[in-house]
Amino acid sequence: MERSQERDGGEGVAGREPDGAGLRLRREIGLWSAVSLIAGCMIGSGIFMSPQGVLVYVGSPGASLVVWAVCGLLAMMGALCYAELGALVPKSGGEYAYILQIFGSLPAFLVIYTFVLLVRPAAIAAVSLSFAEYAVAPFYPGCSSMPQAVLKAVAAICILLLTLVNCWSSRLATMLMNVCTVAKVFSLLVIVGGGAVVLGQGRGYTEAFLFAFHNTTQQAGRIGMAFYQGLWSFDGWNNVNYVLEELKNPKQNLVWALMIAIPLVTSLYLLVNISYLLVLSPNELLSSDAMAVSWGNQVLGDWAWLVPLAVTLSTLGSTNGTFFGGSRVCYVAAREGHMPQLLSMVHVHRLTPTPALMFTAAVALVLVIPGNFSTIVNFLRQVRLSSHAFLAGSPMELPLAVSCTCG
Repeated sequence: MERSQERDGGEGVAGREPDGAGLRLRREIGLWSAVSLIAGCMIGSGIFMSPQGVLVYVGSPGASLVVWAVCGLLAMMGALCYAELGALVPKSGGEYAYILQIFGSLPAFLVIYTFVLLVRPAAIAAVSLSFAEYAVAPFYPGCSSMPQAVLKAVAAICILLLTLVNCWSSRLATMLMNVCTVAKVFSLLVIVGGGAVVLGQGRGYTEAFLFAFHNTTQQAGRIGMAFYQGLWSFDGWNNVNYVLEELKNPKQNLVWALMIAIPLVTSLYLLVNISYLLVLSPNELLSSDAMAVSWGNQVLGDWAWLVPLAVTLSTLGSTNGTFFGGSRVCYVAAREGHMPQLLSMVHVHRLTPTPALMFTAAVALVLVIPGNFSTIVNFLRQVRLSSHAFLAGSPMELPLAVSCTCG
């Protein structure tokens, strides 16, 4: 193992300095790779599992679509704020780097330990449980819920496998992320196209749109929980800020990547939800734990097995992207002295942050044992909202503070 050092320039994920004094990050992520990273991390398990939660909490199909659209708008507004912060503070690490630059060492220290011990492992645990749900579903046909012991075992295998991939090669992890992103977008397009075919054949449940806002809840608490479920599906839009030092032409490509990826994902989410509402009956919408699998059984027939396969690849790629971005945050925190020196080390031959990856995997495994998808999602959203609220506590003064400290 060898400790990493901050350097500029180069041509890859990591390499030695010419004098052999340390390691440097290389700018190899272009515009479309950044779009793939953002979309790949956003499209994970939420759109395949959260639609049920949003609909249950909000009470009506029309209101659920409004929630999804507003969640996309909130993600876009947050992303534009992060784009400005990324241009003013061109460092990897995301919110940790910005808090360190603006508020100082102590708040950044608290944020990074929240990120490392809670946020990142909880996200990995939740998406790996979603992966297990869809990977196991074909082996339990007709069952509305699978054995928890089996789900947790498969989720643990997923975490260990991705830890091995990321420890073995950063290039292999990037290739896996790109392949899984293609599978995610293709699977969503299949669902959208299937819904259009059902509508064209006149077999859809159009009653859901004739009385779109019937039974809409008026309780603020239930509306808030619906937004928690919806926002989980958009989580990941800030992942490119974690690897900003590896992004080519970051001041331009950061903004363009966000402007392309988030509207694309939001549009797909709305169309997929409309397809769910057209194909599935109200009882199926409210009772299915794996909504995309239920949709596949109704529309694809003998080819329904393609849906769980596509979703497992989707969630696998999302978990992989979480590992990929999280290791860079550990790099930044370690070189600032806020994390143990061990986490700033990389494998001397593989050039991967092996200690940080293994530590994150261990915490994620601990969270998988007692938790389930819904409880982890709500827990994660509460933690993320608290940290983001701290970062944006003074929205009018924040950009000025950043520009002053950078100027």
